[in-house]
Amino acid sequence: MSPPPSTCDVLVIGGGNAGFSAALSAAQTNPRAHVVIIDKCPASWAGGNTYFTAGAFRTAHNGLADLLPLVNNTPPEKAAHIDMPIYSEKDFTHDLNRMTGGRTDPALAKVLVQDSREAIGWLAQNGVRFQLSFNRQAYEVNGRLKFWGGLALKTEDGGKGLVEDHLRAGQKHGVQVFVDTAATALLTNPHGAITGVEVLCRPHQKRTITTGAVILAAGGFEANPQLRAQYLGPGWDAAHVRGTPYNTGDVLQIAQRDVSAKAAGNWSGCHSVAWDADSPAHVGDRGLSNEFTKSGYPLGIMVNRDGERFVDEGSDMRNYTYAMIGRRILAQPGQVAFQLWDAKTTDWLRAEEYRAEVTRHLKGDSLEELAEACAEVGLVNKERFLATVEEYNKSVRPGKWDPAVKDGLSTHGLSIPKSNWALPIDKAPFLAVRVTSGITFTFGGLAVNPETAAVISETTGAEVPGLYCVGEMLGGIFHDNYPGGSGLTSGTVFGRRAGRAAAEDVGARDRL
Repeated sequence: MSPPPSTCDVLVIGGGNAGFSAALSAAQTNPRAHVVIIDKCPASWAGGNTYFTAGAFRTAHNGLADLLPLVNNTPPEKAAHIDMPIYSEKDFTHDLNRMTGGRTDPALAKVLVQDSREAIGWLAQNGVRFQLSFNRQAYEVNGRLKFWGGLALKTEDGGKGLVEDHLRAGQKHGVQVFVDTAATALLTNPHGAITGVEVLCRPHQKRTITTGAVILAAGGFEANPQLRAQYLGPGWDAAHVRGTPYNTGDVLQIAQRDVSAKAAGNWSGCHSVAWDADSPAHVGDRGLSNEFTKSGYPLGIMVNRDGERFVDEGSDMRNYTYAMIGRRILAQPGQVAFQLWDAKTTDWLRAEEYRAEVTRHLKGDSLEELAEACAEVGLVNKERFLATVEEYNKSVRPGKWDPAVKDGLSTHGLSIPKSNWALPIDKAPFLAVRVTSGITFTFGGLAVNPETAAVISETTGAEVPGLYCVGEMLGGIFHDNYPGGSGLTSGTVFGRRAGRAAAEDVGARDRL
């Protein structure tokens, strides 16, 4: 493959959803601009963490009629059986605040929420194929498909499909993409404005790309065990990496080193999920992608290897808890846990996450047999396991079970309750799977101007001329937790703004 050019107008570092959104926006804003994306990964790893997502996008919307024009999988006869409540900007803002304990940056949150629907419409106009997420965000109850948790949209074929669509859109608008090209330094003039980027191309070829604007979209430090332990805390080097092995935080460090980029956000926080304990530890599987996720815990219970429950599995809808549940699992002995169900709920588990071809099923025709199966893969205390299930079963009170709403079907008298969807685990056959923590992305990043995503200098408090930051590298929105689907939306919202600002900046300088 040919090396990247020695000069361009707008240079994007990172080829995931945020980077492509920024590049496409820049190319559309200034069709004469030469827009280039570089990524340090090889071609076989193109797409960054975006490739590994389920492709969920959270947006404010006015109900089903507002979203139907965007999707390709909902004919009128199917739409007639859908229940989808309005998800207003107020709802989205409320969820951001409650998921982050009120610590989300209000200016960034306002932009994210207010731009969400328009940004997703823009993606659709540019060929991104959206669908209603029937498999992940709806349950069929009494013949009605009931959407829940404020999240309804996904991309066709998940993250893989999203990357394919971005590549097509970028090619259509003249965006050039170069892989095997790692940024190693940001270059500035005596006034502190960006003038170029030093890169290292394989094999060991150093180059300088002169450019008028740089957009940082290279991801967080989730694939770097040393930085995880340093910033997230002890034990985080043991977390499994869900996605690309190339998000190691080097561009964050380069920006802080070379232009004193100001740090922002929750550097000890991250998105981490319940993840198959048999998955590869240090890298995602591009074939299985998101199938190692194990988000069926609200339908059952979880115990650690000592047989103790450690979390309220029904505290909220799954897409409001799944991004923090990995932290709770990582804190358990051995960084593992067991998810348990009985015959009443196993049919509700999503096949793409729990099919036997991917996940080791631990089975039993009695709870004693299930305990034995779990003991073969790390359960230490079978007696406590059985006692925990018995205590849980006795604590469940009668009620109407409905997985599509917070049904209030809860336990009573337990030190750790299950607040919703509590059914006794008493009908054979029984099923368990062993899980650990899978880290998706880190929350710490760089401070930006919310209007343009321009990077702020720690030294001057002003914008670094010509430098922008989007995606996982943008800090300040998410803390401890996040509403599912808002990460991809953030990448597009701020990528779109950064691309527009960069192209306008370059165009203005060309006219001088």
